[in-house]
Amino acid sequence: MPVFPEEPEINESLPGPGVPSPRESDAQALRAPATGGAATAVPSAAGVVPAPVPGPRPAPPRPAPPRSAAARADRPGPSPRPNPIPKPSPPRPAPRPAPVEVRHVPAAEAEALDRADETVDLLLDAGRDPGAVLVLTVGAAHPWQVHELSFGEERYWAQLAEGGDVFYADAGLTRPVRRPVVVLVVNGGPADRAAAAYAEALRRAEELLVVCGGPAPAGAPLAAAGAPVPRGMPA
Repeated sequence: MPVFPEEPEINESLPGPGVPSPRESDAQALRAPATGGAATAVPSAAGVVPAPVPGPRPAPPRPAPPRSAAARADRPGPSPRPNPIPKPSPPRPAPRPAPVEVRHVPAAEAEALDRADETVDLLLDAGRDPGAVLVLTVGAAHPWQVHELSFGEERYWAQLAEGGDVFYADAGLTRPVRRPVVVLVVNGGPADRAAAAYAEALRRAEELLVVCGGPAPAGAPLAAAGAPVPRGMPA
């Protein structure tokens, strides 16, 4: 009789997870947790059902990008409060020019020119600039005016424009000229001409008007007797 080799003894091994053993029921096999990353077939009454495969984890949410400066500027903010409109200040009155001082040097018509020359000398000795003095005659022309006109009218009026020396002219001077000191010589002529010459000389004087000659024109605001004598004036 032939002799057969002995069959190896097969030990019963434990079934893998999810696989029913002869001692487990189908319901217990379904409740067994699956391990490992591969899909494991789960037996059921209808057949083998594949176990779900877990998907990738969701990425963490990204922070919102910062708003740009332009976007922040476009965002409406609180409306600015309107600045109060300043009230206009009342206009300041223009300063009034200082009143012109008027002095009278009494003299007869024949002596008016001499008294006028003395007055001019006193003014220059007191520090007045020659170009600051204007001498106007009501009657005959001053000898210095006749002398300057001997060189021609062009040279005569050029001396007035230069303004560097005492200027002698007729009281009816029509050219616009003003100087700090005006000496009016009343050496003749009618009374109405003397009054008109006085009013014109008062407009031309900036600081001081000296009237040399006969009686003062009517209504002239001359210095009262005993008033202090201004600088460079004879007493």
